[in-house]
Amino acid sequence: MTEQPMRPGYRIRVWYRPMQSRDRSENHRVATPLELLFDLCFVVAVGQAAAQLHHELAEGHAGHGVLSFALVFFAIWWGWLNFSWFASAFDTDDVPYRLVTLVQIAGGLTVAAGVERAFDGDFRVMVAGYVLMRLAMVVQWLRAARSDPGCRPAALRYAAGIVVCQVLWVSYSWLPHGVQLVAWLAFAVLELAVPVWAESRGGTTWHPHHIAERYGLFTLIVLGEVILSAATAIKEGTTETGHIGALISLAAAALVLVFSMWWLYFDRPGHARLVRRPTMFTSMSWGYGHYFIFASAAAVGAGLEVAVAYDTHTLHDVGGVAAAMATTVPVAMFLLGVWLLHIGPTNECRPIAIGFPVTAVLVLAASFTPAPIHIAAVLTAALVAVTVVFSHGQPQE
Repeated sequence: MTEQPMRPGYRIRVWYRPMQSRDRSENHRVATPLELLFDLCFVVAVGQAAAQLHHELAEGHAGHGVLSFALVFFAIWWGWLNFSWFASAFDTDDVPYRLVTLVQIAGGLTVAAGVERAFDGDFRVMVAGYVLMRLAMVVQWLRAARSDPGCRPAALRYAAGIVVCQVLWVSYSWLPHGVQLVAWLAFAVLELAVPVWAESRGGTTWHPHHIAERYGLFTLIVLGEVILSAATAIKEGTTETGHIGALISLAAAALVLVFSMWWLYFDRPGHARLVRRPTMFTSMSWGYGHYFIFASAAAVGAGLEVAVAYDTHTLHDVGGVAAAMATTVPVAMFLLGVWLLHIGPTNECRPIAIGFPVTAVLVLAASFTPAPIHIAAVLTAALVAVTVVFSHGQPQE
């Protein structure tokens, strides 16, 4: 709870405080326990989406599975992103703020409960949770507009834009089935446009180090889901006799792969580009671009489960190349995302500047080899070695 000093040695807890913009250069700004709880609850939805993606891939429905995963993951990611950037600018940690945030968490858990039905084409539960989560965000923006005159125009634009988008999402279930995908894409574009519009005439004072930490923490949690998915799949695979050696080898490759992904993401400070170029374009591209990093990292877990099923001969509807690409494609996407957002294509160190896209291409090519996961692990580990050798003293862009 927020505390307010009264006299030396005595402090009282404050149940309410005006929602003023926080200092962009505030020292020692770190994630709060409430933000960590928010992340942990939202990763439940990420895990559900990855589990359904695995199911679709294992059944040989790759196209439907990937499309459904992309749609579902947008709802999860967008709710998380909006809360994180708002909290970076206005977190008061008082009673009203906590209660509204808990409502958002309830909406996120409702989204998680609707993931399985969404993969079957029924988005009603997911939309209900999503709308609850987003309308709670409107309450926060209206409170900011009331308390902070300097940010009032942007806050009111956020609130108005979110409300309009939620009205559209509520109408989604009544649209003809043939136009729902087009409508979904249009509504998503409008959601993405709201922050651009709201921030266009003077925006909010988010904290670059805090934002980078929040994104890093969510990346860690998603990678943890990948390890859990792989471990669960390998545990189930051990019930099939005669595959212990192959599973041990695959488990080792999966760990090297995940460890390399962690290393590559955190090798460069996440806030470097946000501090160096604090423009709206930089913040939007960096913030929005992480959709591909988060989604691809989550998809790796589903891919590794497919790989385990293939190696234990329990996968009957998917060929070797398709089973391999369930892992190699998201790994390649992850590498390209980290390259674009953390490393920079114009990095002065050429081995690093070209190493990420070259490795991504080689990882994709590994899909056509007899040991795709092992080769992908070796390639990503080699990229880690390149960054360690050549990154010393290079620009942290």
